[in-house]
Amino acid sequence: MAAQTVASTTDSTVNTTDRTADSPVDLGPAAALSCRECGHRVPLGPVFACEKCFGPLEIAYDFSAYDTEELRKRIEAGPSNIWRYAPLLPVPADVAGKPNINPGWTKLVKADNLARELGVTGGLYVKDDSGNPTHSFKDRVVAQAIEAARAFGFTTLSCSSTGNLAGAVGAAAARAGFRSCVFIPHDLEQGKVVMAAIYGGELVGIEGNYDDVNRFCSELIGDPAGEGWGFVNVNLRPYYAEGSKTLAYEICEQLGWQLPDQLVVPIASGSQLTKIDKGLKELIELGLVEDKPYKIFGAQAEGCSPVSVAYKAGHDVVRPQKPNTIAKSLAIGNPADGPYVLDIARRTGGAVEDVNDEQIVDAIKLLARTEGIFAETAGGVTVGVTRKLIESGVLDPTKTTVVLNTGDGLKTLDAVADTGLTATIRPNLDSFREAGLA
Repeated sequence: MAAQTVASTTDSTVNTTDRTADSPVDLGPAAALSCRECGHRVPLGPVFACEKCFGPLEIAYDFSAYDTEELRKRIEAGPSNIWRYAPLLPVPADVAGKPNINPGWTKLVKADNLARELGVTGGLYVKDDSGNPTHSFKDRVVAQAIEAARAFGFTTLSCSSTGNLAGAVGAAAARAGFRSCVFIPHDLEQGKVVMAAIYGGELVGIEGNYDDVNRFCSELIGDPAGEGWGFVNVNLRPYYAEGSKTLAYEICEQLGWQLPDQLVVPIASGSQLTKIDKGLKELIELGLVEDKPYKIFGAQAEGCSPVSVAYKAGHDVVRPQKPNTIAKSLAIGNPADGPYVLDIARRTGGAVEDVNDEQIVDAIKLLARTEGIFAETAGGVTVGVTRKLIESGVLDPTKTTVVLNTGDGLKTLDAVADTGLTATIRPNLDSFREAGLA
């Protein structure tokens, strides 16, 4: 069976004849950059906004030469990392042989104990991305961005970050021989600060929140001081964001090339959720999975929930908020992809929900106690929102559900600092029995 190619100007795939110009770089099946709003196409390059309408640019592909079964075999024979999906990503064919941190192919844990606690009977899974090289999903997007940085001749890798991305950029740059200089809010969790600094790059704290950091980086791009800098989540954003698709690819392959019925995805900028949806649609279009309905649910912390607020109010516009939550990795008050998250939640029949800090901590402890997975605060958000959606009857407990944990709890120890010793005893059996431990 030949893989399907969709010729719409707003879809993720394009026919070869639709290319706007020959690209000077080799990024595999990537054919052009296409505006998500108006469909205007430009050649591949380090740009992120449409010159016609200022909408966001994303990668358009040429998948027309692929045969479905041959593509499936090629993927299954590939390396145990995201480069098994190189035929579906904007990377050169020899990407697996280049110096990179090679993230991905993380565990999809069948969470039967958690399912019993939550009353889920249809199959509950946790996609645990804490197993990546710097222990968060950000390794996926940075590995993708660094290939674009190579292609476009950048010498310095940079980013604005709430913590995890800074560490991923530092590690990937060190591995690939780039200079790195990354920018974070000045008051991040200490564990994330140390993790980002250890790789030897420059780590700069900005007085303010993430949105202040992001604005500064946008200014630096337009200044001569930023010449030769690849900002993974700004001027390299169209390429960077594609790394999140690999979560969708892995989940479906690990389920036996099946779509899950329901996914619960954390929202920071919203890019991860939108790209997971894009990845699922690509698998359907390519014939790698059977087409069936699926629902995507977005999860936010109450202290930074602009998308959830807009969803519940029935609005199409996301009003920015000033973040105030322990879930600092999700603390983006003005999420760039917020409106697209609303569209996807509504189109798929999902929803966007939020939980407060106490519920986040309870969910972190619940996941650890039931499945032995120590999630960072973002994972507490997704598990907490899953529980809330089940209790409210919004999420169907009889359907196959995948919940994302995007990082390691060792990075956010302050959130569970009240957890400690069960007892302190003398080194004898009498003391052991007196403590009620026998």
